Amino acid sequence: MRKILCVLLAVVFVWGSLPVSAETAESVSVSAYAAVLYEPVSGTVLFEKNSREVLPVASTTKIMTALLAFESEHRGDPVTITPEMISVEGSSMGLRAGEVLALGDIARGMMMASGNDGANAIALYLSDSAEAFSEKMNARAAELHMMQTHFVTPSGLDAEGHGSTAYDMALLAAEAMQNEEFAAAVGQTTLSVPFISPEKTVRYENHNRLLKLYPDCTGIKTGFTKKAGRCLVSSAERDGARLICVTLNAPDDWNDHMNLYDYGFAQLAERTYTADFQPVSLPAVGGEKECISLTLQTQESAVLPKDVTVTAGCILPRFVYAPVEKGDVIGCVRYSVNGKVLKETPLVSSEDCALQKDERTWFQKWFARFLRSTSFIN
Repeated sequence: MRKILCVLLAVVFVWGSLPVSAETAESVSVSAYAAVLYEPVSGTVLFEKNSREVLPVASTTKIMTALLAFESEHRGDPVTITPEMISVEGSSMGLRAGEVLALGDIARGMMMASGNDGANAIALYLSDSAEAFSEKMNARAAELHMMQTHFVTPSGLDAEGHGSTAYDMALLAAEAMQNEEFAAAVGQTTLSVPFISPEKTVRYENHNRLLKLYPDCTGIKTGFTKKAGRCLVSSAERDGARLICVTLNAPDDWNDHMNLYDYGFAQLAERTYTADFQPVSLPAVGGEKECISLTLQTQESAVLPKDVTVTAGCILPRFVYAPVEKGDVIGCVRYSVNGKVLKETPLVSSEDCALQKDERTWFQKWFARFLRSTSFIN
């Protein structure tokens, strides 16, 4: 069957919200000055407090630095540590000039030990300077719609103009956890990093105590400066659902995150969001049937916040050419939550539609072909 150019017809279905839990966001108390609890599949904010205010974010900045390292085609390159790379104050992963290790392993060690030396090494290897690297950080932030974020340093050390919001950092964390190498690193309580020269292995402890305190925690990064206070970006998974939590300037951040996760997971439920779909019809040009019926290829479900509305729109051609076989993919239904595409589910023909039979005699068919082939017939 010839390829069909599909066009968006209209939004045709709306799935309403389900009853919410008796516990409300107002009943959750946090010590943090700014906080957000984010469900990344639907893009739903389940809890927020000063979440759009620009604040210093300390070493949680390293999430972006590590993400750029893991996304780089050079992540397997051997990096020779220079004096300039380790000429930085604050927390360290103990790098020394002349040592050689892979760029990805620097990122792993940096995320464990919150090493400012590791962050600086990544920046100077991937760019000519920390300033040039910050441009890459900000460009990636713009791609993630981190609209209020501006990075100046790769480590998160306080600097004029360096800051983000709890909401923007949740967007960053959600993206970073989609990177398999990143997620595997930040989910470890301890991690051994191999050095190429001198040949050795260094074992690092993860500063993120939430991995031990909360069984569902899967990462991500702590941070602290006197100006920023205690900062924590974390991820947790339960029964197929993932939540991202961010607290900035939070004296009791471990408990803040555990309380928010307990609240957040109670707001989620598995929903078969395709259940109410009704078959649609499409004209069949040249077919023995005037129309064919279309149905969903599969039923789809997801763990979503109970109070969000799932909308659906058919993406279809205006008609289809016969012949059509049962099961042929004709278009799709695009399901969205909060304007974010959740899934595109194929629409398939639920029946066969053969070509319309030509009842003309052989002479009528021959004469029609003859007329089309003559020069005096257009």
